[in-house]
Amino acid sequence: QVQLVESGGGLVQAGGSLRLSCAASGSTNSIHTIGWYRHVVGKQRELVAVIGSGGSPNYAEFVKGRFTISRDNARNTVFLQMNSLRPEDTAVYYCYADVLQWGTHIPYWGQGTQVTVSS
Repeated sequence: QVQLVESGGGLVQAGGSLRLSCAASGSTNSIHTIGWYRHVVGKQRELVAVIGSGGSPNYAEFVKGRFTISRDNARNTVFLQMNSLRPEDTAVYYCYADVLQWGTHIPYWGQGTQVTVSS
């Protein structure tokens, strides 16, 4: 079992910055990939950025050059630095972890944190 707790969402003006954090607890040594998805009502949840256990990041095209994901393995925390925010970045951001248990990849999700970007 893995628990994920996000923090750092809020309201920001377009062009501003926010930093999201996701603290993992439980069987954290079983986490393979960890990162962020986002969801807007009426749309499918979409990948924002994930980072593997080796530290290799993978970004959605729409955040490349603006968002940076990082992982602090010592603190079992993953961060998402979001710069140059746009109104279309408004969404609920969910922390995601791909956990390898008994040879099976199991997804875990945090409760979500709201990010609102005003124009």
